[in-house]
Amino acid sequence: MTKEEFLQRLENDEEYSPGWQAIEDAFEKLYPGQEPKHFGTLLHSRAIFGGDNYLDGYSVYESDKGYKHIVTYGMTVLYGDEEAFGGEWNGWGYEMTIKLKEETVEDCMWAIDMLSNLAGYTYRSRNFFEPKQYVKGNGSSLHLGVESLITALLVVEDTEAEPQYSVYGKTEFMQMVGITESELQAILEDSSNVEKLIELMKADGNLDLVTDMKRNKSYL
Repeated sequence: MTKEEFLQRLENDEEYSPGWQAIEDAFEKLYPGQEPKHFGTLLHSRAIFGGDNYLDGYSVYESDKGYKHIVTYGMTVLYGDEEAFGGEWNGWGYEMTIKLKEETVEDCMWAIDMLSNLAGYTYRSRNFFEPKQYVKGNGSSLHLGVESLITALLVVEDTEAEPQYSVYGKTEFMQMVGITESELQAILEDSSNVEKLIELMKADGNLDLVTDMKRNKSYL
């Protein structure tokens, strides 16, 4: 699409949202025909309007493998934006995902709050996430009020959602994977333990690196 065609589309279609469509396209490939549970943030809470929420929303998909697959909307440019046209990367270049072994969508709300906090960190600090990075917590369960060994996060490329391209550039999907304090300490001591941890998790049957807050063992 040329820039002239893009501008014409913007003028003629108020709902034109190429960044949003890129996300939906990636997940339509994974979950054909599925209507996800979508949670939109309140307009007045969004940072662009003076609030402290940097994301426009989240979608929760049901995997037939037995987990919930959450994706954010807002780390990339979603709507019509002339300045974003023709970039190599769309916005920060990724949306965040997490796969949770939870029974209901309501059980996933803590993770949605966590993703919101991670988005705020990136937008305020200008530090973005890349594969094989880790996010330290405070040593307690990621799910406040619920006892768990899972206290930190590892960042990987989503094991299923494929990168997408739009007029704004490339959108990847960075998956947040819950890890234990023991695993975090092993990674802090030797960064090569990231690959080792991923291999051990997959060898134990967790091929999609699903976060299970009831996991009662550490791999490292």
